[in-house]
Amino acid sequence: MAKATQKEFKRAYGLNEIALVPTNLTIDPELPDISTKIAGFTLDFPVIASAMDSVVNPKTAIEIGKRGGLAVLNIEGVQTRYENPEKILKEIASVSKADYVSHMQEVYKKPVKEALIIKRIKEIKAGGVIVAVSGTPQHAAKLGPLAAEAGADMFLIQVTVISTKFKGKNGFTGLDLTQFVKDMPIPVLLGNTTTAEVTLDLMRTGVEGIFVGIGPGAACTTRGVLGIGVPMASAISDCAAARDEYQEESGRYVPIIADGGIVNSGDICKSLACGADAVMIGSPFAKSKEAPGFGFHWGMATPNAVLPRGARVEVGTIASLQEIIDGPSNSDDGSQNFKGAIKTCFATLGASNMKEMHDTPIIVAPSLLTEGKIYQKAQNLGMYK
Repeated sequence: MAKATQKEFKRAYGLNEIALVPTNLTIDPELPDISTKIAGFTLDFPVIASAMDSVVNPKTAIEIGKRGGLAVLNIEGVQTRYENPEKILKEIASVSKADYVSHMQEVYKKPVKEALIIKRIKEIKAGGVIVAVSGTPQHAAKLGPLAAEAGADMFLIQVTVISTKFKGKNGFTGLDLTQFVKDMPIPVLLGNTTTAEVTLDLMRTGVEGIFVGIGPGAACTTRGVLGIGVPMASAISDCAAARDEYQEESGRYVPIIADGGIVNSGDICKSLACGADAVMIGSPFAKSKEAPGFGFHWGMATPNAVLPRGARVEVGTIASLQEIIDGPSNSDDGSQNFKGAIKTCFATLGASNMKEMHDTPIIVAPSLLTEGKIYQKAQNLGMYK
């Protein structure tokens, strides 16, 4: 009788379990170049706003774009289902905790209108910024070319878990990612994943960027509903290793974007040090005065008609997008002046650009958020707000 093999468990780390270690060099905070390149476009600010209805509408996409970042519009969301999305968003924000899931399921039953997709893209384009949109694999073949023709600059195929292989009923194989990327007249980005193996496979499709992260988002309940996920520090590091391997293999550099569980400027800095070329954030921008969620935040899987995997969380309103991105900050918890915090972190670590930031020493530090913070914790101040 064969001896049973015990399953081995690999230790993985979240962003709150690691710390960045200074070297023997520090530089002036005005010197670091924190820009990054995504799909051929240079972002002066390495932050992308999540393709969530509570975060991105044409107005916020333009504001974030003008401040050097990038915002992704979900073209299967409220903005493209309703001529007057603000009315619907106010309803979502005001419905009770007991009723929000069923209410949102009803709201998202209304079909997406192609005319509204074109209209929203043109609204963002008129603002003079990069236009990025996202859709699901199920509708990408139809909506991708439509978005490109309307003037979008890049198209993100986004789903909770993406892979290059799909086994369906009756031999159905799903969207051919390689062919889709080849046929699209604009750059295509894919998400989300957490492993080096899948990241490498996805990069071989010709894609221009990979989004990393499953389940850590503020509004996401995938880890509770499905039990699936990998802590972000480990996921970013593994996928960054795949990116570097692919560059050696092909000579082509494909950026990876950390997506999920990033709630303050320290998390942004740690994600970049782990190897991300940029980060995608939702809840930090959902707290802005301009955010379309009216102080609430929810994910794309929240209104799923069969198995909702997201919560509508109340995040409140803390500051304008200008204050959150460029400052000045009126808070001590890392929720504002992201640019200033990123530059100061780079400078303190002696990193003059993104490549040098990727080389930052990192240690496992379980006590990072608790050591010496007894008063902050007791009084709900600073890191414990």
